[in-house]
Amino acid sequence: MKKQKERLALIDGIRTPFAKAGTALKSVSADDLGTMVVSELLQRIPIDSSQIDQVILGNVAQPGNAANITRVIALKAGLDQSIPAYTVHRNCASGMESISTAANAIFAGESEIILAGGTESMSNIPLLFNKKMTAFFEQLFKARTMVQKLKVVTTFRMSFLKPVIGVLEGLTDPTCGIVMGVTAENLSKDFSISRHDQDEFALRSHQRAIKAESTHFFNNERMVIPISPTYKTLLDTDKGPREDQSMKALQKLRPYFDRKNGTVTVGNSCPLTDGAAAVLVMAESKAQALGLTPLGYIKGIAYAGLDPSRMGLGPVYAAHKVFEKTGHTLADMDLIEINEAFAAQVLACVKACESQDYCQTHMNTNALGKIDMDRLNINGGAIALGHPVGTSGTRIIITLLHALKEAGKQRGLASLCIGGGQGGACIVEVE
Repeated sequence: MKKQKERLALIDGIRTPFAKAGTALKSVSADDLGTMVVSELLQRIPIDSSQIDQVILGNVAQPGNAANITRVIALKAGLDQSIPAYTVHRNCASGMESISTAANAIFAGESEIILAGGTESMSNIPLLFNKKMTAFFEQLFKARTMVQKLKVVTTFRMSFLKPVIGVLEGLTDPTCGIVMGVTAENLSKDFSISRHDQDEFALRSHQRAIKAESTHFFNNERMVIPISPTYKTLLDTDKGPREDQSMKALQKLRPYFDRKNGTVTVGNSCPLTDGAAAVLVMAESKAQALGLTPLGYIKGIAYAGLDPSRMGLGPVYAAHKVFEKTGHTLADMDLIEINEAFAAQVLACVKACESQDYCQTHMNTNALGKIDMDRLNINGGAIALGHPVGTSGTRIIITLLHALKEAGKQRGLASLCIGGGQGGACIVEVE
């Protein structure tokens, strides 16, 4: 496995506030969210935007009215039309994929300065016509005479109106046929993770996010945005963390994916979320030549594949690969971010990293090591903040870099599980 030629410098990064789907940002499209965050980053970066070679953003539920959404965002944000832009898609790690794709282009000598990131409006993932309704419309449009049209109309049945729920389709793995929440249930059983432990982890996520908010930690990475349609109201905080969250409230929730024997609930899972994030990246040597002081550096990124029905363990497999690539170990990581798709999934990753048997059997390596809770997701995670799927890979990197700086630490690991049976992980450093 080839090592990255040099560190990738992340000059600056910013994100919008995050909000649960159907709430504060429901009227804001994914391209508008992306335009807001890219426009804000362009105002903050210490170089002229004409020096940007290309724009790469992650997006999962790509809207029909904004094909190649990154190009739409780049033009709406005022970037010159001569700057190319394209969209990448690696499910939950799309925001990380944008950065690793940028690194590949930079170290291949194709570009020097790239704006990367991700955007997602899960509020606006559409309902779709089912196959019967689609066939009905096809026949109706083909009918030429009024008699023919009336004949087609008589075939209509109310069942034709049952929609295909786009977000549910996207969260169901087509190869193993199970929804993402069931993959978390699988891990809770595989690693004997109790409902109590999952709820306790979820509560900790909220408590840490609320504490970070109280100390204004997120102000380092978060912009303020006006809310449509009137744009008279400003959103300056995340709308997921709950100050009143409690074990009592969490324990009242019924299992969502396995009603009879399950442990995964909406309370110990991440919510569907809207939000966008953007970063400016270049090689470390380029940053030095321009006299820039980066927010931090990315030393290496790796992706790995695994059983889709156990996709939540992806961070373990990807971490192993990035450690091999960089020569670092889990013990070298001062802070760790594992995107909180589900509490069961994160806790399973913690147990798998510690397990000599699991690591030897599945990755032919020794146990990766112990992950202490006091260095894992120290400012809360997606269970509280939310998981806009095209954005989270960028968000956790920005958050981790700020956390390292605030704590006076040097190095951290950012990782995500990826729907479809993959994992992504990167090692970041600050000076």
